[in-house]
Amino acid sequence: MKRLIFILAVAAAWCSSALAQSSNEDLKRYVPILPSVKAQFFDVDPKLGYAVKNVGRDMYVISDNMWQSAFFVTADGVIVFDAPESFGKGIPAAIAKVTDQPIKYLVYSHAHKDHIGGSTVFKDIKDLKIVAVDGVAAFLKEENDPNRLIPNVVFADRKTITLGGKSVELTRHFYHSVEGDLFIYVPSAKFMMAVDCVTPGYAPFQGFDITANFGQYMKVFAELMAYDFETFCGGHLTATGSKKDVEITEEFTMDVYQTVKRVHNNLDQNAVVAQAAQIVGTDNKFLLFKVVLDRVTSDSVKELQPRWINRLAGVDVWMESQVRAAILYVRWDDKY
Repeated sequence: MKRLIFILAVAAAWCSSALAQSSNEDLKRYVPILPSVKAQFFDVDPKLGYAVKNVGRDMYVISDNMWQSAFFVTADGVIVFDAPESFGKGIPAAIAKVTDQPIKYLVYSHAHKDHIGGSTVFKDIKDLKIVAVDGVAAFLKEENDPNRLIPNVVFADRKTITLGGKSVELTRHFYHSVEGDLFIYVPSAKFMMAVDCVTPGYAPFQGFDITANFGQYMKVFAELMAYDFETFCGGHLTATGSKKDVEITEEFTMDVYQTVKRVHNNLDQNAVVAQAAQIVGTDNKFLLFKVVLDRVTSDSVKELQPRWINRLAGVDVWMESQVRAAILYVRWDDKY
């Protein structure tokens, strides 16, 4: 019995080691971060867990090289844009090192907790105005999440905040989340913040930033380019960007869309199904349909990845998910 237990223990340890080795090898197949992207990392203080970057004209971006927030200093107070749950608690201290002006506004880009889950640090600021679109406000009231303060300044589509003789223009869009997403534009600083659509230097996150509406996502780039800005903040990762980054992400997105559409529409789906049916029969309709979608995915990834692997970071990490997001649109929403 003891020998059996020993053998089982050794087998379990071997399996665990084999799985770990397999996992390690799998991780190693992804290409390293591009040197051009790595050079743009924020110089994060490990004790603070974040870094502050002055992007000019009283505009500052805060990042831990995973999430980004920003704040705008005026003669009558400070306007904060987002409070990520990762480093939100450090935002007041970061602002205090730059100015003695009080925090007057907190603007929510959208409802997702990774971007505003650190807002409780502001709960004791007297007369703080927490600004969000009505869809976000309604969602947060329903969620009743103690880590996301409820907005007390709510609007539908457009709002301008004026403070200290400066303005911030807010407009609602639907390229990412169901409740609504904001363009946060500071004209005097030529600064644009639009979270979860463009990540400078990188391909978009999984499924085009887990967009709830790929059709609207494809339109967001032209909408952004209509503004006069020099600095772009996308809410994530290791750099701020510019209009060039918006253009590159649009090029990537449209290449994925057009490639997927061509591959999907030119594929002889009946032939693919017939070939699979020779192996598994015709009863399992879901499986046969999956074979078609998997074929579109693999053919599209095979074509797209070489074109982009040396242009944007993370292409090989998320390309399959980007293609699958495009397939959903091409298959069910797009015109042929």
